[in-house]
Amino acid sequence: MDVNIKLLFSGMAIVLALVGFVPYIALILRGKVKPHVFSWVIWGITTTVIFFAQLEADGGVGAWPIGLSGFVTILIAVLAYLNRGDATITRADWGFLIAAIASLPLWYMTNDPLWTVVILTTIDMIGFGPTFRKAYHRPFEDSRVFFIIMILRNVCSVVALEAYSVTTVLFPFCLAMGFLILLIILQYRRMVLAPA
Repeated sequence: MDVNIKLLFSGMAIVLALVGFVPYIALILRGKVKPHVFSWVIWGITTTVIFFAQLEADGGVGAWPIGLSGFVTILIAVLAYLNRGDATITRADWGFLIAAIASLPLWYMTNDPLWTVVILTTIDMIGFGPTFRKAYHRPFEDSRVFFIIMILRNVCSVVALEAYSVTTVLFPFCLAMGFLILLIILQYRRMVLAPA
């Protein structure tokens, strides 16, 4: 595919990330959205490391949206903590966080971008656990529009990649699937809990 097309899709992914993240951060600051701190900490760490792994695997401009997302995800984790987003922490949430942190040294020891991405994508998917639980019990405390935008952002990121391999495609593909599942949970639980 033409380099200009790749750059266009990378730009679209970055714009979508900003279009999604800026209002989401504003909703956090106004107390309308209460993200789960543990999920965002896990996602911030893994997204940032995967950005560097994608660069090493020649992901090129397609990795840029992931890099931006890593930075903003860490910011959201900090805001969630400072604004006490979701303060309900269960044993299962601690289990998800401990499993994610315990897995981090594995990527360091592999010294291979493919295994780094496989391990960190698995950790990132574990990071969805606390947010899936929260979405099920309190579906009105998160933004469906944000997750739709994040699905589209990840699709654009995949199209923008300069080299296609498991190393470059796995993370944005799995992230899009995780956001889709989260969106389905939110929609279903809102319909169930909505007043007649």
